[in-house]
Order: sequence, then C-alpha cells, then structure tokens
Amino acid sequence: MSVFPKISLRPEVEEYLRATFKNVELITAVGPLRAERKYESLLNNLSHPPAFTTVRVNTHLTSVEHARSLLAEEINEQYKGLNVPVLQHPDLLDILLIPVIGPRKDLQKLTNQVIVGAQCGNAVLRGAHVYAPGIISASKFMKCGDVVSVYSDIEGKCKRGAKEFLGTKVFIGNGIAELSRSELFNSNGPLKGMGIKMTEPIYLSPSFDNMLSSYVFLQNLPSSVVSYVLNPQPGQRVLDMCAAPGGKTTHLATLMHDAGEVIAMDKIAEKVKKIKQNATLLKLNSIKAFCYDGTKALAVGKKEDGQDEPPFLPESFDRILLDAPCSGMGQRPNMACSWSLKEVTSYQPLQRKLFRVAVQLLKPGGILVYSTCTITLSENEEQVAWALETFPCLRLQSQEPHVGGEGMMGAGLSPEQLKWLQRFDPSDIILQEMDLNLLQDFKYEDLISLANKDCIGFFIAKFIKVQ
Repeated sequence: MSVFPKISLRPEVEEYLRATFKNVELITAVGPLRAERKYESLLNNLSHPPAFTTVRVNTHLTSVEHARSLLAEEINEQYKGLNVPVLQHPDLLDILLIPVIGPRKDLQKLTNQVIVGAQCGNAVLRGAHVYAPGIISASKFMKCGDVVSVYSDIEGKCKRGAKEFLGTKVFIGNGIAELSRSELFNSNGPLKGMGIKMTEPIYLSPSFDNMLSSYVFLQNLPSSVVSYVLNPQPGQRVLDMCAAPGGKTTHLATLMHDAGEVIAMDKIAEKVKKIKQNATLLKLNSIKAFCYDGTKALAVGKKEDGQDEPPFLPESFDRILLDAPCSGMGQRPNMACSWSLKEVTSYQPLQRKLFRVAVQLLKPGGILVYSTCTITLSENEEQVAWALETFPCLRLQSQEPHVGGEGMMGAGLSPEQLKWLQRFDPSDIILQEMDLNLLQDFKYEDLISLANKDCIGFFIAKFIKVQ
C-alpha cells in the first residue's frame, strides 16, 4: 500500500543512501535483490506517517490510567464518536498508543485549493491543523469559511501568493479556511494563528493543541525507549548533552522521580527556553537547562566552583545521554529532503567531537547512551565501531527494553555486537491500511508489534565506562 510518491532527494543523496543498503556485508548476507528491495522500501516508507501516534504520560503529575481515560474522552470528541482505542505499551509503561486511521480513500477533492509547504504538510499528516505561515498559495476567490482541499508542495516550487499551482503536489485532506485569500497575502505583516482547520485529513490522527498539556507529551516511540535504556536512578547526576526541545530531558527527570539532577544543554537560546518551559509545565524541579555548546562542555584546567554550570570537570556525571545532532533521515512522514550530500555527511565529525567530551565527563562505571533519528551507517554503526576502537575504556552493553531491531551490517561489527544495538528501520515496514473494521481484527499483541516497527527511523547504542 503506497499513497504518496517516495521521498524526493537530491540524486547524490539518493546514491549515498543506496550505498548504505548495498554495502558488501549486507549484500553477502541477504543478497543484492533483497538489499535493493530494502532500499526502495525505505524511500517509499519515509514519505508515510507512522502507524501510531505515541504519547508519553507525565507520571510525575498523574497516573497512566487517569491520563488514558482523559485522552480517550478527548479523542472520542475529536473523532465524533469513532471508537478508536488508546493502548498502553507493555514494555514502556508510561507510553500510550493511538492507531492512525488511514489512508482514507473516499475523500472528495475540491475546486478550492490551498498549497502548503512540505514541512507543514508533514505536520498535517501527523494530526496538525494548518497554521497561516505554512500556506503558500490559495485559490483566487477563497473566503473565510470555505471548504478547501489541501495539498503539499513537495518540491518547493510553488510561488508564494500564487492563485494556481500546476506543479507536483500531494493531496493531504480537506479543511475549512479560517482566513480569506486576501487576509493571507495582502496583510502588512506576518500572520499567526490557524489558517485551515483540517476536518478530513487523509490520515486521521488526534490534534494535541493544548490537550492535556501537563499530563501528556507527544514523543516518538523510539525517543521514549532511549530514556529507559539509559535507566537513570533517583539521586544521580545526569547530563542530556543536546537536549532541545526537552522531551527526553523531562522523561529522564520523571523516571528519576524528580530526585537528583538533570543537566540539559543546547547551544541555541530559544531551544533552551523551550526546555525550561516544558520543565515548568510538567512541574519537574530537578532539571537545570543551559545555553551551551556541548563540544565545549569539558572544563580545561582547575575549576574551583560553579560546578552546577558548564563547563564541567571530568568524571562529573553518572549517566550521559548524547542524542546527537544528525541528518534526520529517519523522520516520518518526510516527502521531500532538499539537503545536499555535504549537509547530510557533515554530522559525523560533530558527533565525534560531542562523543569525546561525553566520554571524559562520564564517571567510571557510568552509562553513556548514544542515539540519532537517522538511518545512515556513518552516523550510527560506524560511530559505534569508531568509539570502541578509540576509547578502550568503553564496553558496548545490551539494552533493556529492546523493542527495535538489531544493528545494520556494514561497519565491521560482530553479530553479537549488532544484537546489542537497537535500530528502528523504516525499510523493514510493510505499510498497512488501517480503518476501524480492520482495527477490530487485530489482537493487542499484533498492534504492539506493529507500533514497535512502524515508527520513525532511529538508532540507539549503550556503553559502560569501565574502571
């Protein structure tokens, strides 16, 4: 089942990714035909949303069962009585899963059309409404209150304010215009607020605008797994090196029962502000957020005081999470990526700089978890192989819980080492059409298995620093 075209990439980036899936180790193991199929499946599946909306409950303020009950009521109201279940994950006990209904094939395409940017289109496929800044084009006579069809400009070729667009566009659903065309394109300054209220999205996902904001946090399933793998304990000192927007930071603090210290860093001030806002919203007091470059977080020379602020002395932390800046090639849905090969390959050196600092900041006996939301070998398994060779003090560890697949061949790691890694790989997904009738046919175990597989692309490695 494929509703959208495969992800649009620059030719050199497509070849780079193809090489990842046609490396000698992989072809030797599975054969060239299967390797090629995995690659084609990856390009196709990246353009589609995951099969579930994943929500993490803030157990610091409420119980999972209470949040689940409130969430079910909200979704029932949004879905006008459709009976869509809210499932609790059996291994990630604070995680709730809501099946995404679709693709819906009975939607009528209307004469009045609105064109949105690719990023806005991706958000709509995961339950968002269309906000005014995301609208590029609207039909000539569109008025507030009109029912319109919404399309995503996946190649970025639509000119702002165009009255008609005949280029490549992908239908993503219908909605009601909250602004007229003249209000959108004839105003003096940038518009804010909702532009189109989506009433018939092609994929039906709940909107979380101001919904239970202190009780639940939208978070992709693999991103939630990371905090469990790090396994922070109450009273420990934990560092989240690249923390924005704070989803994992707040999860770590929650798992520690808000007892101990979670240091969160990011080098962009606005993102640090968002971390602080999330910590306040979720009422977590153990989090301290700093605007600081993680590559410079290691103190050079003697430091007498100020240990609550970066830079930090060596061996200052019990646990470190390095959720590294990456090419983001595992994000879904993603119908278009305009990055150059230079941009895609620029992250490996930065990740290694951060990793070197993390190893020095970690106490002997401490745990370091490295993660990315991408699927390239160079940012994942190759980084693990490099780390094990570069730092004799590190030992690769098995992970608990382990709900993803094992690592990918191609970086020279042993079969046992690959089993200790955790890779969520969109190339392994068989896309399924989900409607309410089909949903009733699934057993709970089958739905959980689907949720574990049909998610964003992600990678996790866990290390211990020996004495």
